[in-house]
Amino acid sequence: MQVQEPYVAPVSKVGMMGQKQPNYYVLRLKAVAGNLTVSQLSCIAGVAERYGRGAVHLSTRQGVEIHYVHRDNLENAEIELKQGGVELGSCGPRVRVIVGCPGAETCRMGVFDTKKIASELDARYFKQDTPSKFKMAVTGCANNCTKANENDIGVRGAIEPKWIQKACSDCSLCISLCPVNAIERQENKDGHTYASDQEKCINCNICTSNCTDKAWVVGRKGYTLFIGGTMGRVPRFASILKKVVESEEELYSLIEKAVTFYRGNGQKKERFGHMIDRIGLDKVKEEILGKAL
Repeated sequence: MQVQEPYVAPVSKVGMMGQKQPNYYVLRLKAVAGNLTVSQLSCIAGVAERYGRGAVHLSTRQGVEIHYVHRDNLENAEIELKQGGVELGSCGPRVRVIVGCPGAETCRMGVFDTKKIASELDARYFKQDTPSKFKMAVTGCANNCTKANENDIGVRGAIEPKWIQKACSDCSLCISLCPVNAIERQENKDGHTYASDQEKCINCNICTSNCTDKAWVVGRKGYTLFIGGTMGRVPRFASILKKVVESEEELYSLIEKAVTFYRGNGQKKERFGHMIDRIGLDKVKEEILGKAL
């Protein structure tokens, strides 16, 4: 008679984390960019009721966690979640679930389709091994709701403004509204000019969306790409790899190069940002962007 092997929780790669209570686990569930259907939520509620304590915890990264699942119930809980279309998250030294804001679909400030980018990054990288935990965030504009600069890879919507002289009534509203004082007015022989200092500019869309004369328009549109952000015990705000990435193809190419560089140069348990500090930001940017840039 064949003896069935006991179920062993695959805690090394999926979202099953041991609690401090012996034999009890937290199930971390996957919700890409915070998206879950009503059907998935119903499944989660049922599993939490049957195998947990009838409650869930909402994580800081848009995930749902079911606490107090006994080891003996892990297999059944995982099976039921899969049947309900709910996937477990990720733990340990690998790519975690990608977080994202609502983006252009429903937010009036959103520059691009954040859910599309988050889903593509999920398909390419979720659960892939890395030297340490690796987090990605996608946010639709400079309001930075999902904190792109606190993640190993951060994608933020970017607008580079362009001023149209003939449309401008010289009201100076843009100067007072600019959050980083990047816009300056100058007198010249033709009257006046307004200019945006691209070193100061954070590529938000305040000037382009609030100019009553439509004198500020979108010059270039795309993504600001951040690398090396981390919170935790030794926080580090991410560095800008490229301020305006104009195409999805270039965005994915640069992210792939960044992840590959980290895999090749990061030490065990060393976060991406700490590796950047060890090697030097200029050197890392040169390797990722190319020596010509």
